[in-house]
Amino acid sequence: MAKKLNAIILDDEEDAVRLLQLQLEKHCPEIEYISTFTSPVDALEFIAINAPDVLFIDIDMPVLNGFEVLEKLIPFKFAVIFVTAFNHYAIKAFKFNAIDYLLKPCDTGDLKDAVKRISESGKLNYATIDTLKKQIKGDLISKIAIPTQNGISFIELDEIIYVESNNNYCKLFLTNNRTLMLAKTLKEVFEVLELSHFFRVHRQYIINLKLVKHLSKTDLLLTMSNNTELPISRTQKEKLLAQYNAF
Repeated sequence: MAKKLNAIILDDEEDAVRLLQLQLEKHCPEIEYISTFTSPVDALEFIAINAPDVLFIDIDMPVLNGFEVLEKLIPFKFAVIFVTAFNHYAIKAFKFNAIDYLLKPCDTGDLKDAVKRISESGKLNYATIDTLKKQIKGDLISKIAIPTQNGISFIELDEIIYVESNNNYCKLFLTNNRTLMLAKTLKEVFEVLELSHFFRVHRQYIINLKLVKHLSKTDLLLTMSNNTELPISRTQKEKLLAQYNAF
């Protein structure tokens, strides 16, 4: 029999706390005991003595926001599920960084799935939290978090030469002849990278604009810094040239 889990809900909105507690009690038999807080300070004092198995935490709270609470708890061993009302772009940041989250109001199916996953969740660390904060604020980021079998690898954007689509997976081709597989579609990857120096040249490829060596307008081919040749779709040719202010 799987171990029963103790949970803490931290959200400054009493109605949100009450609704999530009712949903957990009704639909998530894995949860045995639930403590609830609307004050981050009170929650911190409690967690210092009674660490949970899982923390459901809001982000936008007065006094201390969700990220600040977690920073005060590092290192911690419990699973974290963010509960957020942030916009669609912010949600992409969570998904791409392999972080569990629930969008308010919480969908029952999503809640059940998140609770089932927590036993396999990797621990958050400061780098993950910092990356998420920057993405949510809309800041340009210098690295992304890639989930791996052993945890999370943080990859500098300038290390990515290009990304290749393979159905529901993507392969990242990195400097120093390294590669990484990612269980995301090319569309999902581009939604995160498009604000930086990346361009989708083809339905199968995203390129790092900084690492292009040569562009053949006649053959519609790009030569990347690792000497790989990639096709350019005809519809993207002029847009790509415009990225370089080409004559």
